Amino acid sequence: MDRRTVVRVGFVLVLAVLAIPIGSAYGSLGTTSDGGDPVAERTAPPRDDVTVVTADAFGSGRIAAYAPNGSVLYYNDTYKYYHDVDPDPPGERTVMYVGSYELNASACHSELSCVRSVVERLNLTTGDVTRLYSRTSTASGGAIHDVDRVGESRLLVAEIAQPDRVYIVNTTTGIVEWAWPVRSAYDHDSGGRFPSDWTHLNDVEYLADGRVMVSLRNQDQVVFVDLETGLDREWTLGEDDDHATLYEQHNPDYIPAEQGGPAVLIGDSENGRVVEYQREGDSWRRSWVWRDAQMQWPRDADRLPNGHTLIADTNGDRVLEVDRSGQIVWSHPFPGPYDVERLGTGDESAGGRSAAALGLESRSTDGGVRGKGDGGGTIGPAARLVVFIKDLLPSPVVNGLLFWLPDWMSAPALFALVGQLGVVAVWAATEVRWSQYVVRVRSPLAVTTSDETAADAERAGDPTVSAPDRKD
Repeated sequence: MDRRTVVRVGFVLVLAVLAIPIGSAYGSLGTTSDGGDPVAERTAPPRDDVTVVTADAFGSGRIAAYAPNGSVLYYNDTYKYYHDVDPDPPGERTVMYVGSYELNASACHSELSCVRSVVERLNLTTGDVTRLYSRTSTASGGAIHDVDRVGESRLLVAEIAQPDRVYIVNTTTGIVEWAWPVRSAYDHDSGGRFPSDWTHLNDVEYLADGRVMVSLRNQDQVVFVDLETGLDREWTLGEDDDHATLYEQHNPDYIPAEQGGPAVLIGDSENGRVVEYQREGDSWRRSWVWRDAQMQWPRDADRLPNGHTLIADTNGDRVLEVDRSGQIVWSHPFPGPYDVERLGTGDESAGGRSAAALGLESRSTDGGVRGKGDGGGTIGPAARLVVFIKDLLPSPVVNGLLFWLPDWMSAPALFALVGQLGVVAVWAATEVRWSQYVVRVRSPLAVTTSDETAADAERAGDPTVSAPDRKD
């Protein structure tokens, strides 16, 4: 076998190896053989309680619930977006969720298309649905991402775009009883584009002390608001563009002092990690962080009563549960999960304790914004290499590509695809170099050889110059 054949075989082998993560991703989240929806048919590993998962457009819009034995208890993909899901009432097989769908311009009575967000109560056993509240907005991606119940007929609502506010609405009368507009405390040059996607206000939580915790994603901040005095600046966690602290986070959960806090558990999305901050005196200290090689854009994390942490890893296309030592004890593939709830454990992290109180061990890597100061370095060499490669690429670019690619395309599969394209490019360049066909371009200023001069003169009929003899 000659050298060129050996090199070609090498290229083929590398392409085959890189095809493994692509095939694995397609096999775990691709379509079933009969063309059905795999999420509606695939069972999850068994767990003690019902697990409910939602997905927005990143996961093609769906809500699914898995019974304790892992079977599919409920499935629906009516709406384009499903966001927040909470037990309602706590401990029962009834949940309250936020769903959204797009309307055309005529239905919106305007020149622009719009989105209608609905808050509905769902009985997972019977499938009965009761609509509690709805609102129409010109915001893309759903005007409402999160709600929190503050009474039998009162909801605390997080509105993601204009007018960028949180408010309490009476669902019986439709009257807004209280509101905090972000513009009362922030300038328009902070955060994202104004007015289209200024704050991306994606989460709200009513605290036992009467304050409201708000996630301003595009400001990279979790803020605390007093219903009477407004923003409590001394409690703000994060700072605009301080990506070492938070980077476009989702779904922060508050853990009170009586459970080892004050602490906030957060899906630190663009940093590709789950992180917790402990309140110490007048400042916040990072007390715990978790990530592995697969984690890509997590958007929810709940601390369970047993000290485990339940996570929705959106572009990792999975929901998972990690124990106190940081080991994965339960995992299930799910395209683009947004929120995950384990019924019977309280709303979000209501039944959990802080990482500091539990003495949780961080799992991360050393170096870089995502790992600095995490006390990590607890993942293996192969996973560390994958994380290193991922950290070389801007997280928003990777997540943007994953949004436009098929649902089954995971982050490792994307990196493998990019690697395949690189291998093909190198192989093509090598073949061109080996090729016998060389493209030559004669410049007007090129110097001709004596043979070329003689041949040109002979063709021109110059009797003093003859072309050299040629061998036929």
